[in-house]
Amino acid sequence: MLPDPNPELVPPSTPAALVCCGLVTLDVRQVVERLPGPDEKVVASSVDVAFGGPAANAAATAAALGVPARLVTALGSGPVADLVRAGLTAAGVQVVDLLAGERGSPAVSSVLVTAGTGQRAVVSTNGTAVRDLHAEAEVAVGAALDGAGALLVDGHHLGAAQVLARVARRRGVPVLLDGGSWKPGLGDLLPWVDHAVLSADFLLPADQVRALGTAQGAALVGDDAQLAAVADCGPRTVARSSGAGPVRLLVQGGVSGSWRALVPEAVAPQDVVDTLGAGDVLHGATGAALARGLDLPQALAEGVRWATVSVRHAGALGWVGVARASV
Repeated sequence: MLPDPNPELVPPSTPAALVCCGLVTLDVRQVVERLPGPDEKVVASSVDVAFGGPAANAAATAAALGVPARLVTALGSGPVADLVRAGLTAAGVQVVDLLAGERGSPAVSSVLVTAGTGQRAVVSTNGTAVRDLHAEAEVAVGAALDGAGALLVDGHHLGAAQVLARVARRRGVPVLLDGGSWKPGLGDLLPWVDHAVLSADFLLPADQVRALGTAQGAALVGDDAQLAAVADCGPRTVARSSGAGPVRLLVQGGVSGSWRALVPEAVAPQDVVDTLGAGDVLHGATGAALARGLDLPQALAEGVRWATVSVRHAGALGWVGVARASV
């Protein structure tokens, strides 16, 4: 075969995508000096309306870092859905809507950010009003995982997540769990997860914690025991974030596993603008790095780095301009 006479005209192969399956919301974010008490009204200094949700923010994070991003979620059609879809498209996220052709509305989250600390309080219905989407995911799974380098699931829309995770596992695509909190049915998903990155709030219910054994129980206490118990459910790598503190990491589980800690760059309290979405950025940047072929410890270090950048900016994606200038 003769070589291509114009090799410079051959387009590069499309990089592997991060596919995210889970929740998208419409976030109404208001900045206040303090949270209101009972029967009290406070005046917000600013208000912003944008899409949110763990999987949606993770997908937008990947897109900002130059990794193709696809979001498998439940939108439907209606004014709120159309607004959210437009925002996702503008962020560079391809949407696979499991409610396409149906009337629907994403959940609306009310977010209060305290100006002095950047801490946030969130009220949302999440995806609790959406029916099981197992059947719809079975139809969409081929297109959803086309070109995937990694799959991120956030614990919402669990029926769809299980379908995608099983197929991803068969294809050798790593599956990453954003474990913000325990959700009913998550035990059925964990066996299909390769890497679980948990928040400080994640806690296995008592009936889900498997016996660790005498030697393991003696060696592991507190958070370490929780990580080991999650690893016992299936994931070969489990990590837990702790806000500004170190990320604790267990590779391959058990007392024979490798333990390490990733320490974020320190951010002075006065430099913390907003912690909203920092966990989503952590997971999205980690997933993007997995899609690029990094191993989990390297990918998690990338996630920690970008999550630290994010808290210096307003909103879940206020840091995106910084990221796009650096990639």
